[in-house]
Amino acid sequence: GRWCAVLAMLPWAGVLGFFLLLMLLCVRVWARKAKVPSSSGAQLVCKASALAAYLESQCQALKGLCEASWPWRALPSLQTLASVMGPLDSRVHFVRTYLQLSDEGLVALDWAVGPAQQKRSQTSSTCSAPVLLLVPNSFGKVTRNVSKLCHVALLHGYHPVVFNRRGQNGCPLSTTTLQPYGDPADLREAVRYIRSRCPGALLFAVGESTGAGLLLSYLGECGSSSHVTAAGCISPVFDPRGWFEAGCPWLWQQLLLMSQKVWLSRFATVLGEVLPLDRFFRGQSLRELEEVLFCQAQTWDLYWERNDPLRDVDEVAVPVLCICSQDDPMCGAPRDTLPFELFETNPYFFLALTQGGGHCGFFKDGLCGALWSHEVLLEFFHTTVESSSQTD
Repeated sequence: GRWCAVLAMLPWAGVLGFFLLLMLLCVRVWARKAKVPSSSGAQLVCKASALAAYLESQCQALKGLCEASWPWRALPSLQTLASVMGPLDSRVHFVRTYLQLSDEGLVALDWAVGPAQQKRSQTSSTCSAPVLLLVPNSFGKVTRNVSKLCHVALLHGYHPVVFNRRGQNGCPLSTTTLQPYGDPADLREAVRYIRSRCPGALLFAVGESTGAGLLLSYLGECGSSSHVTAAGCISPVFDPRGWFEAGCPWLWQQLLLMSQKVWLSRFATVLGEVLPLDRFFRGQSLRELEEVLFCQAQTWDLYWERNDPLRDVDEVAVPVLCICSQDDPMCGAPRDTLPFELFETNPYFFLALTQGGGHCGFFKDGLCGALWSHEVLLEFFHTTVESSSQTD
């Protein structure tokens, strides 16, 4: 039955894990023997405006992208693996808060703290710092990319907090309701709570990969009432429907299928009463899994009409920087996946397009190094605040 499908994947998980580890070890040796750094700026695509001109003159990180050594640039999938599946940053710890929602559901907010702060409760001085709200990928895994961004944000004086959806990353599933791809209702309640906990603090937000879809949905639906000062998206999936229908490359598809099935098996008893989970565990594509979870009472077309992250994009009223790579192995070629017209016509949207970086990679040099995407996002936030203060 449903458990057999999950158990049958376990031998493959071991083989795949060993294969990926071997590849990463080989590339680390290769990179040490071939240090050929390359510096180039990211291409900034945006509509001409006072903010755009200020960014181009003041945001130095946009001009100074220092890409990883050439073995990494030649293998963007390895940058992606290191960012998505690599170990979390050990310098960051999390203090969890559970938030009960209006329908009795639960989401979890993980407040990032340094080692010295781990056992201290939050103070008013901490809450006066700008808050950085991170929305991880929609599959619920807190990645190395997210944990390293938390670490860098702490060093820059931010108070990072990670939003965990219902049932994800250890958050209990207290109802049979899961969060659809682009429904921002839960995120809206989380933002309301964060503002009550940190009154007066500036709020910034970053969405990672498919998690950027939820952030864009929130910004569009809330418009000028989002309470966000500026936002960023790292390797966003702008057309999730097309992405689900076309399917991502085999390696990523298998990893995501396995992850989703293992995750849902924890709630099989409860969700089995309302969903055909036998179909879910037999599913061979991400679309099949999404349809089982969310399209029992609505069509696939209607689901995406309600959950397309760009459905209310004209209502977004804060600056948004999207960081994308031309060699993204999960999203495909930029000419087919990036809405260039949006960036060329909407004054709030900015695209930083790099030649290399993979999907949520953007390593500057080696697995343990800093990520350029984090530096440019934090500088973007600082620059937008400076620009706003000069025009007031």
